[in-house]
Amino acid sequence: MTIETESRRALREFIALLQEVDEHWCGEERNLNSEQDVAGSHRALMHVIEASLVGYFEQDASNPDFRRIVTPGRKLTGDNSDAIYFDAPLSPEHSYVINGTMQGAVYFSLTIEEGAAEGHMAKKTAGVINDADLEIDSNGDFTVYLGGESRPGNWLPLGEGASRVTTRHYFEHPEPAAMDPRLEPRMRIECLSRTAVPQPPTDSSIAAGIRRVSNAVRSRTLDMPALASGELPNFMSITPNEFPPPQTPGDFGLAAFDAHYSMAPFFIGDDEALVITGRWPECRFGNVCLWNRFQQTLDYTTRTVSLNREQTALETDGSFRLILAHEDPGLPNWLDTEGNPFGLVFWRFFLVEGEADTPQARVVKLADLRQGG
Repeated sequence: MTIETESRRALREFIALLQEVDEHWCGEERNLNSEQDVAGSHRALMHVIEASLVGYFEQDASNPDFRRIVTPGRKLTGDNSDAIYFDAPLSPEHSYVINGTMQGAVYFSLTIEEGAAEGHMAKKTAGVINDADLEIDSNGDFTVYLGGESRPGNWLPLGEGASRVTTRHYFEHPEPAAMDPRLEPRMRIECLSRTAVPQPPTDSSIAAGIRRVSNAVRSRTLDMPALASGELPNFMSITPNEFPPPQTPGDFGLAAFDAHYSMAPFFIGDDEALVITGRWPECRFGNVCLWNRFQQTLDYTTRTVSLNREQTALETDGSFRLILAHEDPGLPNWLDTEGNPFGLVFWRFFLVEGEADTPQARVVKLADLRQGG
C-alpha cells in the first residue's frame, strides 16, 4: 500500500508541472520551431530546476545562508560572465547582519527583493546600497545590517514585502570573473532576532520545500512573458539588431537600481556579421553579453561571448567596434555566436556619469568585413 504524505502530493504536483512546462513552454507556443530549439529549452529547464533546488528547496528566513545564484554551468535569468551573485531568504519579522568582502570587485551592491517569498520571481526591488555608500575597511571588508531599528550607515530597512536579498560583485578582468574560483567573495548572513533553534525536517516542511521549487520553476518558465508579448520593460527591444537607449530599470524585479541596461535580439545569416559601434560611458562597470533566447549566456568558458572594458580594443578616437559573427573574422573584439543565427545582446553600465550613448549596429557580409569593409 502506498503511504500517502503531503510530500508525495507535492512531488506529484511538481511532476505534473514539468509535464505542463514541456507541453507549453518547450514548444511552438514559445516560437520554438526546430529540434535544436526544443533541446535548448530542455537544457534551460534543467538549469532552472538546479537553481530552484539550490536556492529554494531548503530555506529558512530565520536561519539563512548565502547561495550562489548562477555559475558557468548553471545559467538563467540573464547571468553575466563578469559578475558573481548570491542571494538569501529574508523576512521583515527579523533583523540581520551581513559580513562580506569586496574581493577586488569594481562594483558591489546589495538589493532587497519583494515578492520572492515561496520561490516566486521577485516583483520589484525595494532598497539598495552599493559600495559607494558603505563603510569599507582597508582590506575591503564590510558589515551591513538589514531590518530592525534604524542605524547610521551600512543599514537598510526591511519593508512588509521584503523576502530576499541579492548581492552583486562585478569585475573587469581580462578573463571572465564568474569562472575564477579565486574571485568568489566571502559572504555570511546571520539572523539577529532568531529566538529558537530550527526544527528538523518534517513531512510538512519537505512538502513546502518541493512547492517552493515548483513555484520557482513555474515563475521562470510558464509565467515568463514571451519576448514579443509587448509586456517588456523599456530597456528591452524586440527589433533585431536595433538597441534602445540605455536606461535605468526603476524597481523592476531582479534588476539593479544603479544600472543602465539595453537589450535587443541579434539576427544574422550564415555569411553575415553584425558590426556594433559605440563608446563606453563614464561608469564604474560596463560590459556586453550574448544570451540565447532563454536568457542564458553563451559559453564563456571556451569562447569570447562577452566583453568588458578591460577586454575591449578601442579605436584611436576611444570608440569601439565589436563584431558579432559565427566564425572568427580575424579582427579585434569578436563576439562568438556559437553559430546561432538568433540570440540576445545585453548591455550593462553601472553608476553612469553623464549620458550613455546608444550602441549602433549594422549587418554586413562577413567576406566584405574581412576585405576591409
